[in-house]
Amino acid sequence: MTVTFKENPVTLKGTEVQKGEQAPDFTVLANDLSDVKLSDFNGKTRLISVVPSIDTGVCDEQTRRFNEEASKLDDVEIITISVDLPFAQRRWCAAAGVDNIQVTSDHRDLDFGMKYGVVIDELRLLARSIFIVDKNGTLQYKEVVPEVTNHPDYDQAIAAAKEMS
Repeated sequence: MTVTFKENPVTLKGTEVQKGEQAPDFTVLANDLSDVKLSDFNGKTRLISVVPSIDTGVCDEQTRRFNEEASKLDDVEIITISVDLPFAQRRWCAAAGVDNIQVTSDHRDLDFGMKYGVVIDELRLLARSIFIVDKNGTLQYKEVVPEVTNHPDYDQAIAAAKEMS
């Protein structure tokens, strides 16, 4: 898969996951530095929204959009992941009024990014992407946005999550 950042090709590191596979468990950090794992939400549909940095325009919009949609989705846990420090995420969430979703950090060891193949080697950021894991732990939806500065297909992801919940 070719991914670009500001139209320049970048290298994605990690293991690329495929639809239909068991979603790898991972550990990221909550804003209070506690561990958050995919398996913490077993039995629910999980929409994982991946952003390079929450403090940038498209990432801000993406996170706000899924925060709005969260209240309309039954039995779907939305987890946003970036490599921003948890302290910066907490500050951003408070300022933005984002409180319907889990905003987490993969800063510590890139566990999520490496297990899902979305670490941008040149920048130590995560490629913009969306993954949806069903209640049984199977990856049912995947979108890695080809140009990191572009938006994902929100409508398609939300429709897929609704279908699985």
